[in-house]
Amino acid sequence: MKRYIVDRFEDPYAICENEKGDFVNIEKELLPPETKEGDHLYIHEDGTYYIDYKATEESRKRIRKKLDSLFE
Repeated sequence: MKRYIVDRFEDPYAICENEKGDFVNIEKELLPPETKEGDHLYIHEDGTYYIDYKATEESRKRIRKKLDSLFE
């Protein structure tokens, strides 16, 4: 299963990082409408994308913890 992390949006694309660290352009219209920067995306066998909310939240918590430690 392929995994992507949304880095940013540049119309009409979401610029996403894949598992190898390469950036790919995915058309925004193919993604769930609620997709935001930092979301972890997976692609189903049928070609549809879905957000892994658990992985996204874990990533955000990890980043938040690193940022907090910088300012302590």
